[in-house]
Amino acid sequence: MVVIGGGQSGLSAAYHLARRGFVSALGEPGGSARTFVVLDGEDAPGGAWRHRWESLRMATVNGIFDLPGLPKPPLDPSEPSREAVPRYFAAFERTFEPPILRPVRVTAVREDGVDLVVESSAGEWAAQAIINATGTWTNPVRPDYPGRETFAGIQLHTHDYVSADQFAGKRVAVVGGGISAVQLLEEISRVATTFWYTRREPVFRTDGFEPEVAGREVIAKVVADVEAGRPTGSVVSYTGLAWTPYAVAAKERGALERRPMFTAIEPHGVRESDGSVTTVDAIVWATGFKAALSHLDPLGLRNAAGGIRMIGTQVAADPRVHLIGFGPSQSTVGANRAGRDAVAALVRHLPAPVAR
Repeated sequence: MVVIGGGQSGLSAAYHLARRGFVSALGEPGGSARTFVVLDGEDAPGGAWRHRWESLRMATVNGIFDLPGLPKPPLDPSEPSREAVPRYFAAFERTFEPPILRPVRVTAVREDGVDLVVESSAGEWAAQAIINATGTWTNPVRPDYPGRETFAGIQLHTHDYVSADQFAGKRVAVVGGGISAVQLLEEISRVATTFWYTRREPVFRTDGFEPEVAGREVIAKVVADVEAGRPTGSVVSYTGLAWTPYAVAAKERGALERRPMFTAIEPHGVRESDGSVTTVDAIVWATGFKAALSHLDPLGLRNAAGGIRMIGTQVAADPRVHLIGFGPSQSTVGANRAGRDAVAALVRHLPAPVAR
């Protein structure tokens, strides 16, 4: 068994594989023991949390659910999430010692008769099944607008954002209608003049967001999409935006005055939908991420619409492949549950080990 990705969902899968009797593929188990390995692209524990922007504090993140078997310790709300969460993940790895190889880049997964072959920078791995937990961080969405290559100022994606300091005193266009866009607007607008652009009018919830009610409704919508094989939308397209303290602060500062999406980019600004030009020194693309699944392309899992039909965590077209941290399991609590559910489903699907 190969688990691809060592973030929250990958660690959850590793924990449940060990509980089901799977042992490390890195040693010499002997006999007919079921083995597994986790191939992680990062240099150290923490997954994508290692790369969150500098000013994203634990008080601002949407919540970190406990990893299985190890409740997280009290966390300082003022501590950067890029430090607190990786430290917690590292403690989990020290406690349970999952068989993780890193940094390992998985380039492709292909069929080889009954087995799957995982091609990676650490060689090829034959597997009866895989659990894919690669998340979205390595696949940022970078929209292509006319004139983008001519822009003379700063352009960067949320993926590469560090802090607002580099924008002090500048005129900054922030593009995107999601949670990250609002967070960056609030932060950058403290030190710069900002302009907010979205394709659609942002929708802020006025009914609050109770996980026991609205949360279940959102998950049901995402599940319906993946079970039908439809490509899933952004998180905010399902949840709407909440009036969090940072959103309120941005509104009070006048940073949430949304403009329709510009039509083109010029060397020193953007062309508005009405034909006028707004001068800007920088463009921040807070345009989200998509599931990083290109290494699975050789398996032909996508349908004509570009979606992957799922039954729980299992790819409907190939029961050897499970996707976690995908679709309805993108949240930290969803990732934990998906790790458990994927392992349970695979144990049912795999032939029983033969005693020797």
